[in-house]
Amino acid sequence: MKPALLIILAALPLGAVLAGGSNYGIAPGARPNLAGKVSEWPVPTPRFARDPAIAPDGSVYIAVMTGNKVARFDPNTERFEEWDLPKGHRPHGLLVDRSGVVWTTGNGNGTIGRLDPATGKIVEYKTPSGGGGPHTLVITDDQGTIWFTLQSGDKVASLDTKTGRITEYETSGGPYGLALDKAGNVWFCRMGDDRMGKLDPRTGKMSEVDTGPGSRPRRVAADRDGMLWVTLYGNGKLAKLDPEAMKVVKTYALPAGDGGPYAVTVDGAGMVWVNEINTDTVVRLDPKTERMRVVRLPSSNVGIRKMVTDASGRLWYMGSHNGRLGVVE
Repeated sequence: MKPALLIILAALPLGAVLAGGSNYGIAPGARPNLAGKVSEWPVPTPRFARDPAIAPDGSVYIAVMTGNKVARFDPNTERFEEWDLPKGHRPHGLLVDRSGVVWTTGNGNGTIGRLDPATGKIVEYKTPSGGGGPHTLVITDDQGTIWFTLQSGDKVASLDTKTGRITEYETSGGPYGLALDKAGNVWFCRMGDDRMGKLDPRTGKMSEVDTGPGSRPRRVAADRDGMLWVTLYGNGKLAKLDPEAMKVVKTYALPAGDGGPYAVTVDGAGMVWVNEINTDTVVRLDPKTERMRVVRLPSSNVGIRKMVTDASGRLWYMGSHNGRLGVVE
């Protein structure tokens, strides 16, 4: 299968900052000589495919929400395969642990799913509240705990990957994206409250950081320097949050202004990647120089809701609106 669309862009600037990390199972890499080439492939079931994640072998897994499937893309052969999930699961997010097991948030039936691609075996773990709209998930470095948000249930929860036990913590604001800081605290976007929530898993204590009226924080990524990067969907900005100081230290106005900042990730060189969902672009910010570069995508009506960097520094995204998986390299 050949890429459906291809575009070549000018070289992008790269700083020397050592950063990266997205709590998604693999350490993100960097490409000092990133050419800005973008390739896209149509997914076999484009029924709101979303939220790509990288496996240890370099393959890319995708949650197919309304199609109720998990898909896998092999970048070497450019071929897809799919697994059907239990009825009503409706996967929203997914990640792949270091053993190659795929974990999904069952947004439709209030579960966390565990898929072993080698055997096809699927296990579901029910949330104590029985629903709540499991949303986004991350995994700890030791792979022992998965943290996830329950958007409609106003909760943050943890799953013990060995026992399947789930513990829930109440919050508010329709918790959305989340990330872990260097101290192991869980930070989550309380989009409806214009705040970032913080949970100390050792004590269960909750605290918060105000991101400003109308900011609507949507997703967050951690870098290796300990900073958190937050998309402010409501005001067209990207925020840098210091988790130790408990405050937003800087905001960056993004190029489109009102483009709806959505997905965010940090590569292994500390470059912050963000998209504006109302535009068919992704933006790369060098925090050291504060220079931004806009990468225009080759297709229209893309609709990126999640991006992730693989071990070689390539940026992968899923176009939920147009059903195309893409990579920037």
